[in-house]
Amino acid sequence: MPLQSTLSGRSSGSSRVLDTQSDGKSFEELRHECLMKGVLFEDPDFPATDSSLYYSQTVPVQIEWKRPKELCENPKFIVGGASRTDICQGQLGDCWLLAAIASLTLKKEALARVVPHDQDFDRRYAGIFHFQFWHHNQWMDVVVDDRLPSVRNQLIMVHSASNDEFWSALLEKAYAKLHGSYESLKGGSTMEAMEDFTGGLGEVYETKNAPNNLFSIMKKALDRGSMMGCSIDISSSAESEAKTSTGLVKGHAYSITGLEQVNYRGQTVQLIRVRNPWGQVEWNGPWSDNSREWNYVDQAEKNRILQNSTEDGEFWMEFQDFQRNYDKVEICNMTPDSLTDSTKRHWELSMFEGNWIRGSTAGGCRNYIDTFWTNPQFKLELEDADDDDDMCSVVIALMQKNRRKLRMEGLDLETIGFALYEAPNDEDHQGKDFFRYHASKARSRTYINLREVAERFTLPPGKYLLVPTTFQPHHEADFLIRICSEKKAQPPMPSPPEEESDEEKGLRRLFEQLAGSVRKLWSYYFTLASGCKRCQIIKFDGLSLNTCHSIINLMDVDNTGKLEFQEFKVFWEKMKKWIMLFLSFDTDRSGKMSSYELRIALKAAGMQLNNQLLQLIGLRFADDNYDIDFDDYLTCIVRLENMFRAFQAMDKLKRGRVNMNMMQFLMLSMNV
Repeated sequence: MPLQSTLSGRSSGSSRVLDTQSDGKSFEELRHECLMKGVLFEDPDFPATDSSLYYSQTVPVQIEWKRPKELCENPKFIVGGASRTDICQGQLGDCWLLAAIASLTLKKEALARVVPHDQDFDRRYAGIFHFQFWHHNQWMDVVVDDRLPSVRNQLIMVHSASNDEFWSALLEKAYAKLHGSYESLKGGSTMEAMEDFTGGLGEVYETKNAPNNLFSIMKKALDRGSMMGCSIDISSSAESEAKTSTGLVKGHAYSITGLEQVNYRGQTVQLIRVRNPWGQVEWNGPWSDNSREWNYVDQAEKNRILQNSTEDGEFWMEFQDFQRNYDKVEICNMTPDSLTDSTKRHWELSMFEGNWIRGSTAGGCRNYIDTFWTNPQFKLELEDADDDDDMCSVVIALMQKNRRKLRMEGLDLETIGFALYEAPNDEDHQGKDFFRYHASKARSRTYINLREVAERFTLPPGKYLLVPTTFQPHHEADFLIRICSEKKAQPPMPSPPEEESDEEKGLRRLFEQLAGSVRKLWSYYFTLASGCKRCQIIKFDGLSLNTCHSIINLMDVDNTGKLEFQEFKVFWEKMKKWIMLFLSFDTDRSGKMSSYELRIALKAAGMQLNNQLLQLIGLRFADDNYDIDFDDYLTCIVRLENMFRAFQAMDKLKRGRVNMNMMQFLMLSMNV
């Protein structure tokens, strides 16, 4: 199934494009308003000010924001069709983006979606343009005005080789707006932009450790419409964009635009065409422009391949030289079909979204076994083996969201990875012991600070548990998981709540003795409880008045403002269970439990919550050390009981139409 990124929601699709302007208006509506008023559009969401350029520094030169009609007499949106030679890098270090744009120009259908052709500088011109990007499982329509940063009437960011063409400059501006500023585009992976232009799935090959048939793999990728980029690694920041003696640039993103085989002196030679987004600085070795190797190639073949090659940043080189000089190849595939064989399969794409929140679901990698199990867990089932063997093919891609925009808040990419386990049939969320005694069946090759980590696996049919994590615990981020398999992967369903225990109920004498002061009743009953002597070792200063009020609200079913004996008796049974649960996690008898253990405690109390609710609870009740004391623990569990009771009443009233969003609203309304 082609991945055209038309899916939205957890695991279902929609081809609707989302308008992103803050006032909710579409490009057509905004353009029509400007034409009716006779004004040029000025974007309030991305103003022509320094803040749209940089967030961490002042603008180094005097910049003027000018419209194309102020820079040339007859501006055009696209001149003679968009091509890879239309992109020249400016002062911003976003060569990764330009390499992706160059690859995009080779895919006409994808280009037409990203760069709609319903806009120009003709009679419908209103100073407004729009572009479409795939952003976390949703196509976004991003509107910009055409005021561009310039110095002395020259564009300082991306520009075309032709002074009267502006589609590439406006595309960069729209992409900068999506991520908050131009500066947010500094540094990145070509794969990131290629996925945002197509919604495809990425694969990375290390050229020094690649399969022997890497040329065939890349040729097949190009034939299937995949986009490709490459780069040379650096050993230190001092090597960044350092030019080698052969004309290549280290730490710089290139796009791959062609692969050919030619007859050279009776032998077949594999060639690859690479483009430098600078628009200049080319390979000067064998098979470069005007090199003597071309003199031994048939003239017609030479003309077809070179196509009047000039100093435009694009060059040919022998594939063996390419592997020796470049370190990494990035391939963005439009379909999950493997590039290493000729089999084409029907793929199902499932999407899951989640969060790592400190104190609840940010458990870190397997090195941190005490918290690893608290990470979000997703079940998938592989049922049908591939036609040619007894194994199932699956592609798993873990993407962290919005990290580029969060740079202005001092955050950057987290180091992420994932592990896949054989899932038992009983529990939906496995605890610490499961991961302590079970090895993973598959995992990401490494933890790395990239936006997305993707791997291809062949696994036996069965049920699996996917655990995405950051490398270290307590690191927060939002994430998206894409799973491509031949059988749609399903999210885990909540287990039914456990039955509450039923123990002795002889409490009338205690109730009659202490009833009268509600505060006194709840502060001293721990030392008076028959059969609960262990409660004496809970270290706490008594319950807060808020906790007492929550208890009254929970148990006062007749709305008298007081607890009758029958109400107290029911609560007492709950309380004994909650106390024993707390003690089982307060192993050092400090009067506190880890917020990461709260999931187990609540589940044992009969409360099955999703990750979003657990994250809210962790943020509300955990301290700076991710601990929860007994008073907050009891407040939390009592308010949850109140919430579930209100939820059940609403559910009954609305005949089953209450959803989890309403449940979260109830939690917020009760200060949970």
